[in-house]
Amino acid sequence: MSQGVANEIIPVWPDDVPDAELWRDAGPELERPLWENSRLARNVSQPTLTVFLPEPSLATGTGVIICPGGGFHVLMVDKEGTEVARWLNARGVTVFMLKYRVFPTEDDDDAFLRYASDPVAQQPNMDRVRPMTAADGLQALRAIRQQADRWNVDPDRLGIMGFSAGGYVAAAAATEYDAESRPSFAAPIYGLWDERPVPADAPPLFLVTASDDDEVDAQHSVAIYSAWHAAGHRAELHIYARGGHGFALIPQGLPVDTWIDRFWDWLKAEGFV
Repeated sequence: MSQGVANEIIPVWPDDVPDAELWRDAGPELERPLWENSRLARNVSQPTLTVFLPEPSLATGTGVIICPGGGFHVLMVDKEGTEVARWLNARGVTVFMLKYRVFPTEDDDDAFLRYASDPVAQQPNMDRVRPMTAADGLQALRAIRQQADRWNVDPDRLGIMGFSAGGYVAAAAATEYDAESRPSFAAPIYGLWDERPVPADAPPLFLVTASDDDEVDAQHSVAIYSAWHAAGHRAELHIYARGGHGFALIPQGLPVDTWIDRFWDWLKAEGFV
């Protein structure tokens, strides 16, 4: 199978999805392009992992769960999912793109776009769904670790990366885990952060943000770094002067374009590849 090609889709939860009442009357899962040259997944009620395998000759044994962003209402499955998966696959990393649950919205695109333009209406719904997104991230780590041999992934080199709202999922996974769901490393990229205790065995972190991000203030990443540093844990933080929000791998002719190369340098320095 060529690198960067989805090989299979597996459910995150082996049985019934917990806390599913919110999605009882939701419409079907939708996936279509609406914003920023990326397909948007909406109405995700059954979390899944899409597996992207590298060429066997390149495989490093390292695995990364990628959590796309989208404000807890959609998932940017291309620009913060498959495109990053292809980049990592080319360097021998096995990728699992997580479609975590998002707040259900109307099927009609025009109605959805009107709702999406009203941040006041969205905020309580975002807050309501956050605990479920964190639970999906932790369960994804358990599910992959339990079957790591299937994909030749070293269970001690299984990390999680997330963008924006997905960065919240990654940060939550780095603080709320148990023995089976502890990520080996975590990379919240322009991610959201709620103050919370940092565990004694917290994994190393890689953080990226831009000072001119007008959606998720760079201080979220600074706060995560500061919490890790105060607890005596390893963390690396890159703050770019320009880049805005949602830069992912989109070339802008700016230093921020090379952030993922810095991530690769960090993985090597930490001994994960």
